[in-house]
Amino acid sequence: MAHHLHCLCLLTLYWTMGHGLEGKFSGPLKPMTFSIFEGQAPSQIIFQFKASPPAMTFKLTGETDGIFEIQPDGLLYHNRALDREARAVHKLQVSALDAHGNTVEGPVPIIVEVKDINDNRPTFLQSNYKGSVRQNSRPGKPFMYVNATDLDDPNTPNGQLFYQIVMQLPKVNEVMFFQINNKTGEISLTPAGSKELDPSKNAFYNLVVSVKDMGGQTENSFSDSTSVDITVKENIWKKPQPVEIVENSTDPHPIKITQVRWNEPGAHYSLVPKEKLPIFPFSIDQEGDIYVTQPLDREEKDSYVFFAVAKDELGKPLALPLDIHVKVKDINDNPPTCPPTMPVFEVQENENLGNSIGTLAAHDMDEENTVNSVLHYKIVDQTPMFPKDGLFLVQSYSGVFQLAIQSLKKQDAPQYLLTVEVSDKDFQTHCQVQINVIDINDQIPIFEKSDYGNLSLAEDTAVGSTILTIQAKDADEPFTGSSKILYRITQGDDEGRLGIDTDPQNNAGYVIIKKPLDFETTAIHNIVIQAENSEPLVPGVQYNASSFATFTLIVTDVNEAPQFPQHIFQAKASEDVAVGTKVGNVTAKDPEGLDISYSLRGNTRGWLRIDPATGDIFSAAPLDREAESVYRVQVVATEVGGSSLSTTAGFHLALTDVNDNPPRLAKEYTGLFSCYPLSAPGSYIIEATDDDLQPFRGPQFTFALGSQSLQNDWEISKVNGTHARLSTKHTRFEERVYNVPIRIHDGGQPPLERAVSLPVTFCTCAEGRCFQPVGHLPGIPTVGSTVAILLTTLLVIGIILTVVFIRMKKNKGKDNVESAQASEVKPLRN
Repeated sequence: MAHHLHCLCLLTLYWTMGHGLEGKFSGPLKPMTFSIFEGQAPSQIIFQFKASPPAMTFKLTGETDGIFEIQPDGLLYHNRALDREARAVHKLQVSALDAHGNTVEGPVPIIVEVKDINDNRPTFLQSNYKGSVRQNSRPGKPFMYVNATDLDDPNTPNGQLFYQIVMQLPKVNEVMFFQINNKTGEISLTPAGSKELDPSKNAFYNLVVSVKDMGGQTENSFSDSTSVDITVKENIWKKPQPVEIVENSTDPHPIKITQVRWNEPGAHYSLVPKEKLPIFPFSIDQEGDIYVTQPLDREEKDSYVFFAVAKDELGKPLALPLDIHVKVKDINDNPPTCPPTMPVFEVQENENLGNSIGTLAAHDMDEENTVNSVLHYKIVDQTPMFPKDGLFLVQSYSGVFQLAIQSLKKQDAPQYLLTVEVSDKDFQTHCQVQINVIDINDQIPIFEKSDYGNLSLAEDTAVGSTILTIQAKDADEPFTGSSKILYRITQGDDEGRLGIDTDPQNNAGYVIIKKPLDFETTAIHNIVIQAENSEPLVPGVQYNASSFATFTLIVTDVNEAPQFPQHIFQAKASEDVAVGTKVGNVTAKDPEGLDISYSLRGNTRGWLRIDPATGDIFSAAPLDREAESVYRVQVVATEVGGSSLSTTAGFHLALTDVNDNPPRLAKEYTGLFSCYPLSAPGSYIIEATDDDLQPFRGPQFTFALGSQSLQNDWEISKVNGTHARLSTKHTRFEERVYNVPIRIHDGGQPPLERAVSLPVTFCTCAEGRCFQPVGHLPGIPTVGSTVAILLTTLLVIGIILTVVFIRMKKNKGKDNVESAQASEVKPLRN
């Protein structure tokens, strides 16, 4: 009875759902696929198969799992809710049977796909995760993962998981140090975490990580959470200590000198030189060990700086490069070297014992300020040994030479050659030093003559000219400081116009002009010259009158042109100054003190005149800034008397503006028109201008109609400081030209105004242009007068042609007679 009721319910549901849907929920037996959501209520009809005779009933086989059933009349249904996670696809077979139970059709495959619903929550694989990260690790590079699973279909939002960090403890300054990939669960450092994580401050962090299905949607989604413990480890990617390598090492190479390590295994290491080198003598292996590949020479290069780089498997840098410093440690492998040229010292005969006479500066290429480069000096030989050996000594470590026993005499030996042993702790070198004994400066220079007389020169003598040769002699040893003579002017040349050069071969002195001579300043120079040595005199010897000489320089006058104190004089005046107003002044001086006459040149507009005696400049005509804003002329200064020499200077008069030009229209407005009749009021834009200097903000013109009576028909309004709009107030205008008077006011000081007439035409238009039919216009002849003019013209042409024709007839007869006469006189020619 219960089974009968169950079938009755199915039939009722079938008729309810299938009414009017023939072909959608029922049909013949054939292969079919059905999609059904999991979790639906039981006793859901799937399909009604219809039998074709002789088939009478249906049978269901396959993966029914006790869920799918079929009624004998072909009604396929499921008796309880489906579960996609138990079986996602059910493969069934339906057969049609006759009355005897024999299969007459089928079995036919029937596929039931179970569609997913979100009926499973995601769950983490672990309730607690542990991980570690190195300080300063690269941001965004994952160092651990969290994983969750969801039994729902991963190809639908039901199984799409979304990870996020809910909490970070501790959270320093509200800054997140960690981030998670929302789709994969990869955990990495943020840029702030890469920079600020420090195990000495916080070595442990805890994260709460959540996962949601439905792609992270908060509505209708399930979630789970887990705890993540993270340990921060110290960054081992650090710059190593500077390395010292002993130069010229004989140990087998390569030699490990230092190392670097990335925080995690698998890094790819390389070295990059800081500077370009012919050979880079370092290498690194993939463990991070750094080697020197060959012996180094400190004297070639005493230090190296290069960078160690760590990259990932894709060639991207894992962190900033580390700079490696290598110092090449010195060994004593270089002997001392002598100066490139033999040092030569000079010693005067009366040199005191112990005085320094020179320094030998040997060199050692080993490192400075170390025991390898400390030098020791010792004299090992003196040539000659007369009057005795050991005349000189040298300071052991400074190389300073001194007199050791007695003063020297040139007659004993004019020259000594010393052999000096220079040594460091391992090497010795012999250097040569020459010592010249020079005569003492006990003789003063003596002039050949004490007075070189008078010398006359024109004041325009060229600078650099040699004007006199003087000569003094010195009895000391030639070509030494004791005999070298320097000449110095001690009197008569306070302005420093003269100088004296000494010939190094014969001690002659050449007096030259260093600065221009000036007759007007000083006409006569009484020159006193002293001759002295470059070396000081010995005690008890002094310069006397024999070391002095004189001559008199007489500067003759040369007539020179007047001189202006400046090349250009500038003045300023208003353009409306009255004629005769003084606008400037120029002055010039004549070196000879002659009077000067002034005149103007280039005064093309005749605006200026100059007082020839004073140089005062006056306006001679009305000025106009608009014609020329800066008026430039030349002023000529001519000496009165003498050679009448002259010179010129510029005079520039800048004119300041006054408001002396009324405003005007910027152009001629002859083409303003409107099509007649007007369909609506129209307007026209006009522009005004002014020749005066405009203010910084530009002109500010005002516009008004020229008559009150025009206000019924026209109005004018300001657009800006230079433009206005003329508008019609109605459309009742005649077809003709209207001349509209307009007043333009400039608002200047003093204010100026101009009245202009603006022609506006109202005309019949054709193709957007003003059209006027042909008629009798002023200046054009009428039809009658045109015909009369034409007839008169034709009559005149006819008379002219007749006269020409008659004259041609007469000339032709005359030509025939002349031709006949010529034939009688001239013989025929073959």
